[in-house]
Amino acid sequence: MLTLSKNFVLPASLTRRNVLIVAAAIGAGLFFGLLVPVYAGLMGASVAKLAALPAVLALLLLLVYDAKTLFIGILLFRSVGDIVLETTRFSVGGADLGVGAFVNAAVIGMAVLFSAQRPHWFPRKLAGMWLPFTLICLGALVIAPVKGEAIRVFLALLSYLAMFISGTYLVRSRDDFVRVVRLVVLSSILPACYAFVDIALNHADVPFRLRSTFGHANIFAFYLLLILSLSLYLIKSPHVTLRPLWRWTLTGYMVLLLGMLVLTQTRSAWIACVAVFAIYALFFERKYLIYLALAPVLALMIPTVRDRIMSLDSGNDAVQYAKLNSFAWRVLLWESGLHFMRPVRYAFGYGLEAFRYYSLDFFPLAGGINWSPHNLYVQWIFDIGLVGLTSYLSIFARVLLRIRKLLAVDRLAAVILIAVTIAYLIVSASDNLFAYLAFNWYFWVVLGSACALVSVELDAPPAAAGSVRR
Repeated sequence: MLTLSKNFVLPASLTRRNVLIVAAAIGAGLFFGLLVPVYAGLMGASVAKLAALPAVLALLLLLVYDAKTLFIGILLFRSVGDIVLETTRFSVGGADLGVGAFVNAAVIGMAVLFSAQRPHWFPRKLAGMWLPFTLICLGALVIAPVKGEAIRVFLALLSYLAMFISGTYLVRSRDDFVRVVRLVVLSSILPACYAFVDIALNHADVPFRLRSTFGHANIFAFYLLLILSLSLYLIKSPHVTLRPLWRWTLTGYMVLLLGMLVLTQTRSAWIACVAVFAIYALFFERKYLIYLALAPVLALMIPTVRDRIMSLDSGNDAVQYAKLNSFAWRVLLWESGLHFMRPVRYAFGYGLEAFRYYSLDFFPLAGGINWSPHNLYVQWIFDIGLVGLTSYLSIFARVLLRIRKLLAVDRLAAVILIAVTIAYLIVSASDNLFAYLAFNWYFWVVLGSACALVSVELDAPPAAAGSVRR
C-alpha cells in the first residue's frame, strides 16, 4: 500500500505510476481547456480551421499507434487533400500553417519510423541515390534569398524522398507491389467524382480547365497520366487477376479519365499520355498504334482541344504590344533568367527558389509577379547550378537502371514505369513539375515500390527476400 498519512491510505492498485498518469491527464485537460478559447479566437468562425488542431492530434496519435495504416490512408486520400487542406491554413507569426504541413511532417516521420523499426530493411543503395542532391539543396537553402520559401521547397524534397523510401517498405512480394498500384488507382475515385462538381460549378469559365480536387489543372493532368498508366498495367498484366466485370469496369473508367485529361487542357500531359501508350503499343500490341494515329484527328474535332493547339500558331514574337502565346512567353522567361546569371554562379546557383525571387529583376514581362520558370531544368541551373542539376538527373538515371532489371520478371511493369519516368523528365522541360506535391508523392511511392520489387525478385533468393539489403 501507498500511505499518504495516518488517516488516508490509497488502495494497493493505485500505485505512484497511476497517480502520475492521472495527474498528467488532469494537467493536459486543464492545458487544452485553457488553450481552446484562445485557439477558437485565432481561428475565427471557420469550421475547417477549428478542426485543424483535433486533426493534427489525431494524426500524431495514429502515427505513433499504427504508422502503416496512416500511410495507406494518406495514399488513398491525399488526392483530395489540396481542396480540403487549403481551407485549414492559418497564419502564425507571418508563416502560413495548416494540417497539410503536419501531413507532410507525418510522411517524413513515417519514413524515419519505418527505418527505425526495421533497420535491416533500410534501402541503403536506393537512399544513397538521393544523398548528393539532398546535400546540395541543403547548401542552397543556406544561401537562398528567401529562407521561408526555400525551407518549403526543401521539406517538399524530403517528403518525396520519404515517399520513395516508404514505398520500399510496403513491398515484400509481387502481390505487395500490385496492392500499392491498386491503392494509387483507388485514390483517383474521389477526384473523378468531384470532377463532375467542378464541371457543374465552373463550366462557364472561359477558358475552362478541369482541376477537380487539385490546386491546378496541370497537377490533375499529370496525376491522371499516372493513374491511366497504372490502370493499363492492372488490365494487361498476367500477374494481376481481374474478373471480367472488373476488367471492363476499369476499361470504362480509363475512358472516363481520358475525357477528364482532355478537359484539363494540359498539352504536355496530352503528349506524354500518347507517348506512354505508344511505347506500350510498340512493345506489346502494335494494333494500338492505329488507335493512337486516329486519336489526334478525333481530338481536333473537339473545339477546346483545337483552340488550345492552334493558339501556338500566333504570338511567337516578343515585339511591342504583341501578346505572346504560352510557349513563346516561357522561352522569353528562360532566356532572361539564364542571361541574368553570372558565370561564377553556374556551378551551384543562387539558392533555392532564387529564380522566382530574381524574376522581378530580369524578366521584362514580370508585371510585379515573382514568376516560376515553368522549366525544372532552368530552375535547377539557376537555383542549384549545373552540379545540382547533374545530381538531380542522376537520381532518375539510377532509378531507370534499377527498374530496367524488372524486364526479366515483369516486362509490362518495367516498360510502363520507364515510359512514365521518361515522360516525367520530358514534361519537366515545360512545367514546374517538382512543385506538384500530391502528384510527386504518388509518383515516387510507385517508383520506390518498383525498386523494392527488383530487390525481392532479383537481388536475393526467395527465402531471403524479406531481409534483403537493397
